[in-house]
Amino acid sequence: MTQKRIVIVGGGTAGWLTAAYLSRNLPGAGRPHGWAITLVESPDIGAIGVGEGSFPTLRSTLATLGRSEAEFLRASHATFKQGVRFVDWAAGPTPGSGADDYFHPFNLPFGGDAPGLLPFWLDSASDPARPAYADAVTAQERVIRAGRGPKRAQDPDFDGPMNYAYHFDAARLADFLRDVATSNGVERIEATIATVDRTEQGGIAAVRAADGGPAIAGDFFVDCSGFRALLIGDTLGARFKSVEDVLFNDRAIALQIPHERPDTPIAPYTLATAHEGGWIWDIGLIDRRGTGCVYSSRHMSDDEAEAVIRRYAGPAEKGLQTGRLQFRTGYREQQWIGNCMAIGLSAGFFEPLESTGIMLIEVAARMLAEMLNGPVDRAALEGAARNFNRQMPARFDAIVEFLKLHYAVSRRADTAYWRDNTDPASWPEGLRDKIAQWRRRLPSRFDFVVDHETFLPPSWAFILHGLGFGTQAGAGAFAASPQDGADARTAFDRVRQAGAQAVDALPDHRALLDHYQRQN
Repeated sequence: MTQKRIVIVGGGTAGWLTAAYLSRNLPGAGRPHGWAITLVESPDIGAIGVGEGSFPTLRSTLATLGRSEAEFLRASHATFKQGVRFVDWAAGPTPGSGADDYFHPFNLPFGGDAPGLLPFWLDSASDPARPAYADAVTAQERVIRAGRGPKRAQDPDFDGPMNYAYHFDAARLADFLRDVATSNGVERIEATIATVDRTEQGGIAAVRAADGGPAIAGDFFVDCSGFRALLIGDTLGARFKSVEDVLFNDRAIALQIPHERPDTPIAPYTLATAHEGGWIWDIGLIDRRGTGCVYSSRHMSDDEAEAVIRRYAGPAEKGLQTGRLQFRTGYREQQWIGNCMAIGLSAGFFEPLESTGIMLIEVAARMLAEMLNGPVDRAALEGAARNFNRQMPARFDAIVEFLKLHYAVSRRADTAYWRDNTDPASWPEGLRDKIAQWRRRLPSRFDFVVDHETFLPPSWAFILHGLGFGTQAGAGAFAASPQDGADARTAFDRVRQAGAQAVDALPDHRALLDHYQRQN
């Protein structure tokens, strides 16, 4: 058996994360009878390091790469992320109405995936002292609001008392992953691909650089060429399914704001603040805040969006340059055709509301590593492609529903953007069905196909009840005896105590990051 070659077209986070993961986790990678991995990276296209977020799955992915957490944190200018804080999403900024502010934390609520304390929390709606849902059922909201990190310096790499992900500089992360991959035998070729050679069967035989160099042949190709989708779209003709009728946002304006002082506190969460035509991300890195205005060009002009982000930044915006991004919201209906798979932006893109982009890269890379395990013939590849093309679009569709939920049950009606988002005509059918049922009952695991879901039922509950979703559900259907209510009150007390203990035990977020930065 001769060695086969995987050719990854495109670098950036998608290309280098795929290469690094495959080099460590694809059985036989780099061996004489296994897979050789080549990545072709254009010198003309660089990653945009505006400050990005991730999902907790990234910890387990990084743990397979053979590098320490401290090394990753230093190289990527990374910080810890324990969830997302949403401001002005429920009712909008109304003077004198109090805070419109809720959290989607990464910790599961007390009771895990079961209804747990939710029905009893719903029944306490008349109590003026009732805490927010996330605060009532997890210790993490209190930790986040206190500015604490998710772990202590002595905790093991990629693990800690609180569930967490990361924020990072995308360009620096790509550099880190490039070093991991090339150290593990991945060949890097610097070239801008101009043409693609096809096989007699219609697959891809090789790619050719614009400078007329030799063809770069391979047995399997991974399209990480970004929005261009050079292989899966331009060459193989995979259709793009737009979801712009559901998720309206198609523009972003980024603004990087330096910290005022070296010891400026860093928020251990992503801040997402809604505005009249979209929302603003605010991500704390070691040396700056990455901010940006996400918006719908149908509801807001570019100049209006520029004014929104500069107004948000305040005096700090003076003299700073913005970067503008246009994108199509949707995904390829087929993401594996013949001997080519699309990963990253070439497969699809959604606004970065819940940091699903890198998680989808991780899922695709893991599936590829498992599906190329062992001898691979044409029949095996065809079966793997059909399996992948069933699962990935279904996962994309599930994410569309979850992201739309953030808008659909909002009570905002102050602009056309929010009125259009809360109009059921703009909701996917599956989401309409879920919301209609959840007006009368609690979410159930039977509402979801777990293998296609990125977000477990508790995440849906955090969004629903953070937004003040109206439901007739309550404890009545779950409380078999008065003792159930007493047990729930005891559990609420335990959550409060755990939160206070965690705040005392966990370090300040900035201090924890400084510890990792000092490590050799």
